[in-house]
Amino acid sequence: MSTLALLVLVLLGLAFVLVPGALAYVAYRHPATRGPLAVGIATVAAMAAIIIPSGVR
Repeated sequence: MSTLALLVLVLLGLAFVLVPGALAYVAYRHPATRGPLAVGIATVAAMAAIIIPSGVR
């Protein structure tokens, strides 16, 4: 596996951790929004629905 492919995998991994975490934190700080866990799970599901089909091609 090339260095570029490993770098892309690391950056995608960071995105899958940081983006839902940031949205869950925002939802936690503003209780009027949905529950933080639901926001994090929905974000991961949306990111997976976008990235996985493009990776299969």
